[in-house]
Amino acid sequence: MPPAEADHLVVGAGLLGLATARALARRGRSVVVVERAMVGHERSGSKGTARIFRLGHPEPHYVAMAQAAGRLWRLLEDETGLPVLRTTGQVTFGPGLHSLEAALSGAGAPFERLAAGSASERWPGLSVPGPALFEPESGVLAADRCLTALRTGPFELLESTAVTRLADDGRAVRAALRPSGADASARGPVPDVVVSSAVVCAGASSGPLLAAAGFDLTPAPTLEQVAYLAPTGDAPEPPVFVEWGSPAVYGLPEPDGERFKIAFHRGGPPADPATAVFEPDPALVVRLSEAARRILPGHDPRPVATERCLYDNSADTHFVLDRLGRVVVGAGTSGHGFKFGPLLGELLADLASGAAPSFDLGPFSAWRPGLAGPGAR
Repeated sequence: MPPAEADHLVVGAGLLGLATARALARRGRSVVVVERAMVGHERSGSKGTARIFRLGHPEPHYVAMAQAAGRLWRLLEDETGLPVLRTTGQVTFGPGLHSLEAALSGAGAPFERLAAGSASERWPGLSVPGPALFEPESGVLAADRCLTALRTGPFELLESTAVTRLADDGRAVRAALRPSGADASARGPVPDVVVSSAVVCAGASSGPLLAAAGFDLTPAPTLEQVAYLAPTGDAPEPPVFVEWGSPAVYGLPEPDGERFKIAFHRGGPPADPATAVFEPDPALVVRLSEAARRILPGHDPRPVATERCLYDNSADTHFVLDRLGRVVVGAGTSGHGFKFGPLLGELLADLASGAAPSFDLGPFSAWRPGLAGPGAR
């Protein structure tokens, strides 16, 4: 049973929720985390084995944030003894390299310009006919181990428990809870929790709960298609790659296996998180095979496995990190939030506890142009 009162409630035990809970608990706060399913469940945006860690973004503030997040991932490894980040380097190609280079240079992040064809000479398993940028500090996060490491904090974790209502009366937030999952009817009622603040990090399912709390963010979830490929020979493993385009194509080696993950970035259809069917999309799988045939000559383009995942997209694809009254929102990660995990947890913990954030959160305001903003009340 959860305590009747705690300092903070975190809704959602994915990457952001666990990182926020750990950050708050490390500051001496009592924290209850509520997850409607299980950590890493099928519909979670944090599930799976591998995510890209990269510094390269065309926006300078994202580069600086990724640098800070990288230091926090290493600190998490030191504190838990779990290796989560493997440096592989990254090759980026396609349109927009000039803005990427400018942002990396402005942040003092290392990179190397590669002339047309030279990336393929260096990595025979990667076909890049045009110019490219190489980021030596980018790599692969073991997503499942990241969640394991983050949940080590001294906080209460309630799995198979749903939040049905958040009520902010200006003095505290009362959360109504109910059991969820296959055995919900046999578990009996769950008492409400009263907290000084609540942090909603429920991914693509955050919309209705946030709307009831006063945030009208018009989320735009999509259901993305992922494929896993097997190597065909003894060519060295390619590094992480990103080919910018419409949509972008990205690929990365799994941390502990021989498979190579490939996917489109925001290339899937709109989806309702409550009803989305996680079966493979044959047309998207064919397109991924075509991209693999073009970019990864050392891998069989026929997938050995496929996977669907939900993107928690904001209207402009940038994060939403904000507070209204005693409710904090961490949403809109838009398929590029995992690499920032421990930093976003610290920033959301700042918002929840009233501390001054270490980064300017203006670009992530719920009031910014392009979002509906707070207004459900």
